[in-house]
Amino acid sequence: MKKTLLIAAVCLMGTAAFAQSGTGFGIKAGLSYNKNGDLISSVGDAGQNITEGAEGKAGYHFGFWGKLDFPKIYLRPELVYTRTQSNYDVSGESRDYDVSRLDLPVLLGYKLVGPLHVFAGPAFQYTLSNDLEGVNIDDVENDFTVGLNIGAGVNLGKLGLDVRYERGFSKNEANFISNNIADIEGRVDSRPSQVIFAASLKL
Repeated sequence: MKKTLLIAAVCLMGTAAFAQSGTGFGIKAGLSYNKNGDLISSVGDAGQNITEGAEGKAGYHFGFWGKLDFPKIYLRPELVYTRTQSNYDVSGESRDYDVSRLDLPVLLGYKLVGPLHVFAGPAFQYTLSNDLEGVNIDDVENDFTVGLNIGAGVNLGKLGLDVRYERGFSKNEANFISNNIADIEGRVDSRPSQVIFAASLKL
């Protein structure tokens, strides 16, 4: 009797775990911890360049996903609105740097065992806006860029949970000028480097 109940429980768990498996689509949302590239600034005409690394801050994303499922692998494109934030020290003042993007990751996944899977693939990125607090900043050098997503996840019924790392491949800088205290000018690298936590729901 106990063996029968155990087998039934395992079968039930397996059915629930694979409910998000199979070709389909759904919605997703989550939080991230992001650090953009360096900020390089100078004060005055003959100012020395000062390089500041970013301090990471929390961001968020939401969007849609689709999935083509095969026996051991799957293809999963996503369309996601992403908002990231970093913090820089600009001439002794703390400034938040906000970037909004549309992301199109195209992920190739491999099913490990049970509900566990790993994935990787390019992320095509379109920058919608970038804002450095209290500073006049130009548009980024390239609106379209490419990054890399790599991560792992688990399926729990119609719910999927995953964690991934995203990194931009190349620098994508924007120039800025500040006249608040002194003539400060420079450039900031909008390339993302973030850890992303996401939940997805199959519809």
